[in-house]
Amino acid sequence: MTGSVIFDPLIPWPAVAALALLAALAVGIAFWRGLSGWGLRALGAVVILAALAGPVFQQEDRAPLSDIVLLLEDKSASQTLTDRPAQTEAAADALLADLAERPNTEVRRVEVPDGEGDTGTEMMTALNTALAEEPRARIAGIIALSDGRVHDMDRAPEMPAPLHLLMTGHSTDWDRRLIVRNAPAFAIIGEPVTLTLRIEDSGAVPEGSGMAELQIAVDGGEPATYPVPVGQDIDLPVTLPHGGRNVLQFTVPTASGELTERNNTALIQMNGVRDRLRVLLVSGEPHAGGRTWRNLLKSDSSVDLVHFTILRPPEKQDGVPVGELSLIAFPTRELFLEKIDDFDLIIFDRYRRRGILPALYLENVARYVRDGGAVLVAAGPDFATADSIYRSPLGAILPAAPTARVIEERFRPKVTDLGHRHPVTADLHGGDTWGSWLRQIDVTPERGSVVMNGIDDRPLLVLDRVGEGRVALLASDHAWLWTRGYEGGGPQLDLLRRLAHWMMKEPELEEEALWAEVVTGQTMRIIRRTLGDSIGPVTVTRPDGSEVTLELREVSPGRYETVYQGPEIGLYRLSEGDQTSVIGLGPAAPREFEETVATDSVMRPAVEAQRGGVFALEDGVPSIRDVREGRPAAGRGWIGLTPRNAYETRDVTQTALLPPWLVLLLAAALIVGGWLREGRR
Repeated sequence: MTGSVIFDPLIPWPAVAALALLAALAVGIAFWRGLSGWGLRALGAVVILAALAGPVFQQEDRAPLSDIVLLLEDKSASQTLTDRPAQTEAAADALLADLAERPNTEVRRVEVPDGEGDTGTEMMTALNTALAEEPRARIAGIIALSDGRVHDMDRAPEMPAPLHLLMTGHSTDWDRRLIVRNAPAFAIIGEPVTLTLRIEDSGAVPEGSGMAELQIAVDGGEPATYPVPVGQDIDLPVTLPHGGRNVLQFTVPTASGELTERNNTALIQMNGVRDRLRVLLVSGEPHAGGRTWRNLLKSDSSVDLVHFTILRPPEKQDGVPVGELSLIAFPTRELFLEKIDDFDLIIFDRYRRRGILPALYLENVARYVRDGGAVLVAAGPDFATADSIYRSPLGAILPAAPTARVIEERFRPKVTDLGHRHPVTADLHGGDTWGSWLRQIDVTPERGSVVMNGIDDRPLLVLDRVGEGRVALLASDHAWLWTRGYEGGGPQLDLLRRLAHWMMKEPELEEEALWAEVVTGQTMRIIRRTLGDSIGPVTVTRPDGSEVTLELREVSPGRYETVYQGPEIGLYRLSEGDQTSVIGLGPAAPREFEETVATDSVMRPAVEAQRGGVFALEDGVPSIRDVREGRPAAGRGWIGLTPRNAYETRDVTQTALLPPWLVLLLAAALIVGGWLREGRR
């Protein structure tokens, strides 16, 4: 039970002040005039003013509330290094024992795990949550058990009590890490791109650590080793070997005594893209589809097109001098002998032998394909004649032979069963609504894959691999009808784009392929594509060398998938049959392991704001004292808590100090006494 005097004025305080001023003025005048009763009149005014102020004696029945101490225990990944978990547990036990002996004190243990994703240690976020659940007026102190590597100090709240950091780790700790300062997501195939790396040491670095070995591996292959200096930026030129995803792994071997090897490896995944697609289009004669081919290729800004068109065959005689047939001589020798390997794709559109391109040139085209080039033949009626391009050196690489029959009939192209599995024609929706074509060249497949059929299921599109290169034969010259929207048109653009990319060996269009895509975090989707009827299980080799076997489910013809959650970040290797692939899961450098040596520099501003202290647990656990608010809350070997003296009010009673009858009696007596005094009675 506690008591105190409070005031509950009968009129506003400004009115009381005005009356007090008037009373003081009246008493002053009485004193100046020498009236003998001025003192009694002054006392009477005081009694009246006191009554107007409403003095009340208030008694409260209070129940004391305990002080609350927040104990923040850092359980993030960096706290698992060396003996930090044991340090944290021992310090928590010692603090709990000391606080248990402190009267009227409660402890709230708050575990701080890793943040979601790669956000690091979010201690201030956990502290904000804990403070929101407790009355701030009862918080006597905050004690953090951590290595000091906190990544959300920008969310630090206003501290209601002293904050103390008890730091894990040892003064002899040191660590080496690999930093990737510059790594573009894309690079042009065949052109070097510069990556900036840095090997950095921190902590109590041993002598003789000025050089380190850097190992570089591409797509999980055998690494190459280079000696590099420590503490300097390293500009490393890298040329991507192929299109699609390239996984580059940089590793620094673990040095003796360093804290962890988790930050000694960096994974970089870069997509290889082509700068320009160089296409040579050879048109045998002008026709309705020729301009369509040209417009289609010129509409893509990434395509460099060279169009060679035979406008007048040699047998045509119209009297025009040969020297006036063109402004400049077309460089056929340069194109078909000297510069042919510079092209990514050669298209023969309704071309037939007329002696303009000698057999030597066409033989060089066949050689170009065997060495890794790509040729697409769009066949017209000329393909079925004696002058067919099939009856040239190119016939050795073409996948189908003409039967000399040209079928002039309306038909709708359709994808074969094999075509539904082939990446060039798979998922070409709307086959029932495609427009018709009006002509097909009858051919007999000799090798390769028939992915589209035409009239009476005759081969329409045949794909084949020849040596290191690829060949496609389209047995019709009416694909341009789709572009013109005839009977609703069709997916000519998608079909030809996929066809061109398949012929240029883009990884995502391989018939037999195994790859993985990152879904989110450490979750990946494993994809296997095949032209076969079934596949075997996929073996996943984790970064630690352990293996797991996964069964894939067919989600569409020839495409099998499954989702896998990787247990740790790093490089994963996938294999099924003769197909292999690699993928990196997680960030290039996990935030928790970017810097691992314990430090107080991150949290010190928040600690000093309330005059708290920083202590290394290797020197022992400090004792606990009570300190007044605003005083230093830490000293040599001790930390301070501020008693809050919080309480809960159960009951309140109020008693007036000047009841009305007493005020009336005193005021009347003093006023009458002053009047009698002044009348000398």
